[in-house]
Amino acid sequence: MAINGADTAWILVSAAMVMLMTPALALFYGGMVRRKNLLSTMMMSVAIIAVIGVLWIFFGYSLAFGSDHGGVIGGLNFLGLNGVGQDPSMVYATTVPQFAFVMYQAMFAIITVALITGAVVERMKFSALLIFGVFWFALVYLPVAHWVWGSGGWLAKLGMLDFAGGTVVHISAGVSALSLASILGPRQGYAQKDSM
Repeated sequence: MAINGADTAWILVSAAMVMLMTPALALFYGGMVRRKNLLSTMMMSVAIIAVIGVLWIFFGYSLAFGSDHGGVIGGLNFLGLNGVGQDPSMVYATTVPQFAFVMYQAMFAIITVALITGAVVERMKFSALLIFGVFWFALVYLPVAHWVWGSGGWLAKLGMLDFAGGTVVHISAGVSALSLASILGPRQGYAQKDSM
């Protein structure tokens, strides 16, 4: 497959645009909390960029887009981005370097986990959120990403198309955030004047 310059430029610009959504999300969620929790709330998104970024490189891309195992999860053939380089993938984004596709998909993985933080601001400790984020990424995001976007995923085989992440990003994060918020309960002392 030949690399197309315009396609490559577009996927890199798109990856940058999606990457900017996570710091923007930190600012948005920062406006939902009391002054005393502002930095903690914003750091949730920043920390998720770092943690999920590393996990994506280590095993995330491989489990989402690796060789199919029963339509449920990808294989470990790209573990640590082994075999990923400047040549296009034979399966995904066949006109751009595979590494550009990896970066683009990493941004979606990061923003999906970061979306959940809005439901738990002032309800969950920072360390607990990071632990939850790691497990949620591995046990929810990666299988759902493979089901829908992965070659051989069971929803992809049914003909499901999800260009903008409506299922993989928004439905999975939204349902998880709602479930988590209902388990954690309301914010303590949120509407009180003296709680700033």
